[in-house]
Amino acid sequence: MPNSFGKLFSVTTWGESHGPAVGAVVDGCPPRLPLDAAEIQAELDRRRPGQSDIVTPRKEEDKVEILSGLFEGRTTGAPISLLVRNTDQRPGAYDEMREKFRPSHADFAYQAKYGFRDHRGGGRSSARETIGRVAAGAIAKKILALGGAAQNGSAVEVRAFVTQVHTIAVPEGALEKLPKLAEVEANAVRCPHAATAEKMIERIKKVRADGDSVGGVIECRLHGVPPGLGEPVFDRLEADLAKAMLSLPATKGFEIGSGFAGTRLRGSEHNDLLVPRGGQVRTTTNRSGGTLGGISNGEEIVFRVAFKPTATILQPQKTVDVHGKATELIGRGRHDPCVLPRAVPIVEAMAALVLVDHWLRHAAQNRVFKF
Repeated sequence: MPNSFGKLFSVTTWGESHGPAVGAVVDGCPPRLPLDAAEIQAELDRRRPGQSDIVTPRKEEDKVEILSGLFEGRTTGAPISLLVRNTDQRPGAYDEMREKFRPSHADFAYQAKYGFRDHRGGGRSSARETIGRVAAGAIAKKILALGGAAQNGSAVEVRAFVTQVHTIAVPEGALEKLPKLAEVEANAVRCPHAATAEKMIERIKKVRADGDSVGGVIECRLHGVPPGLGEPVFDRLEADLAKAMLSLPATKGFEIGSGFAGTRLRGSEHNDLLVPRGGQVRTTTNRSGGTLGGISNGEEIVFRVAFKPTATILQPQKTVDVHGKATELIGRGRHDPCVLPRAVPIVEAMAALVLVDHWLRHAAQNRVFKF
């Protein structure tokens, strides 16, 4: 179904930008997982609007309510229903959009598909839908932390961070080690390279003052993933990660490991040589990005996601109205001049959802029956 993601560990999101609430239903969560609302809230706080002067000023607490699936601090195995109420809606800012399509938004596409649309902030196409993903991802992260430590000897870490804003990028090789969460959260743009972060923040403030916007790149690393997760053909681990990332608003590209840069290498330069290390099979390099044949190989999974500039800008742009006539539109409402800072926890959430789903599928096929 178009509003659900995952097979054994699934999430269904619901709600619109200017409706009464948004949320998610998580199904397939293992029972007895210790969980409380504060853990989910911590992730939602990283995503919420109004958290700094380089994001949208919309003021929302994004306070999560757990309606089901939890009893005495542990999951029961039943569906977990999560709700976040919208409290700072300003639908009047979108009155003009009832008749006019916003350039590079989903307005026209939704109208063409359904013949009807919620014009208030984009309705279902708004990035506010991702609240449900982040809430569900917080549960998936908890499973990876505790379940990974129990089964794999160490917790699986999911870490995303900004590596490029517009033309400003972290110097190559500057982030060889997995950044700590505190390093990512040390600045408003969520770039763990401090000197580059300062330049990124300046650029975002400049384009906001110009009534414009910029995009960039988020890198995500999955550390501690055991070998064997993923399927060999249609449900390759990297394919599901790509689908997860490209399902996010404003995404325009995905690459894993060497990505497109690998096309400039010869096989003798690109191959990751296998070596024995600490009783395990490891590789000397990681150009494959942690997967082989669609299955995790035990190395760190490394991928990058490209985000376009925010479509709403405070400048006049040519467009067309619902009657097919040429017109002009100036963006209104409250919007991010760059979506990347708030997209970091969303990327992490979707990666965690993919990993938990594949881990459960792997266990169901390979660990239940002994022959």
